[in-house]
Amino acid sequence: MSVKVVSVPRKNPGCLVQLLWFLFVGWWVGEVWIVAAWLLMLTVVGIPLAVKMMNKVPQVIALRGETGSLTVTTVGDGSVVTVGTPVPQHNIVLRSIYFLLIGWWLSGIWMELAYAICLTIIGLPVGFWMFDKIPGLVSLRRS
Repeated sequence: MSVKVVSVPRKNPGCLVQLLWFLFVGWWVGEVWIVAAWLLMLTVVGIPLAVKMMNKVPQVIALRGETGSLTVTTVGDGSVVTVGTPVPQHNIVLRSIYFLLIGWWLSGIWMELAYAICLTIIGLPVGFWMFDKIPGLVSLRRS
């Protein structure tokens, strides 16, 4: 039995595709997404969905998914044994306390500032970088 480990880099779409997406779709859908996530956060029931939505803001605004490598381990017959290696996260209690005290309001300010910077067009790289940081800002999520 042989074991094969393959590391495949995950990539975002090219810069031109991201720019076109932002110019035609991302700038307005992103703001709707951000507001919807924020409104969900005002309800206890909606908090889990709101956090998931905030973690997806970079993808909605500029098609920027998670980067890094995807590790796939296969056995001789081709069956997949392991896909990826999860990044160790902070304790859920710490993340919850952080979210309740800081993450919810700081993320709102951060997202609106990033959105405003993106609207200047010349600030797109900085705004996209700021959107990439939202998951960690909301709930201390490590990527």
